[in-house]
Amino acid sequence: MDANATIGIDFLSKTMYLEDRTIRLQLWDTAGQERFRSLIPSYIRDSAAAVVVYDITNVNSFQQTTKWIDDVRTERGSDVIIMLVGNKTDLADKRQVSIEEGERKAKELNVMFIETSAKAGYNVKQVSNASSPHTASGGAPL
Repeated sequence: MDANATIGIDFLSKTMYLEDRTIRLQLWDTAGQERFRSLIPSYIRDSAAAVVVYDITNVNSFQQTTKWIDDVRTERGSDVIIMLVGNKTDLADKRQVSIEEGERKAKELNVMFIETSAKAGYNVKQVSNASSPHTASGGAPL
């Protein structure tokens, strides 16, 4: 995935081959833009997992994650795995959101948590790998 800023919507589709099935990942990146909120239900209608990403250098993006997670739960109920991801760890000197704050919010909202750097490739594969066993057991095979 491109590490540049998202303008509009970015989409990536990836097929993962697991031991007993094949799953398709569809990644929709709205960069948290409010104008795309109404599209969320169609993005996640058949999803087994959702990844909500915030920028660790932008406290406002972190604060907005609660409502994005609420949107996912409104559409999917408890029938979805949700992962909260703090991105841009390569900009640690500009950090506004601590790891502890991310962990605390994830615990409060009962979601998984990880920090990444899409630019540096840090923990990016772990995001898909962390949800794959859950997705594989709950998602429909292709």
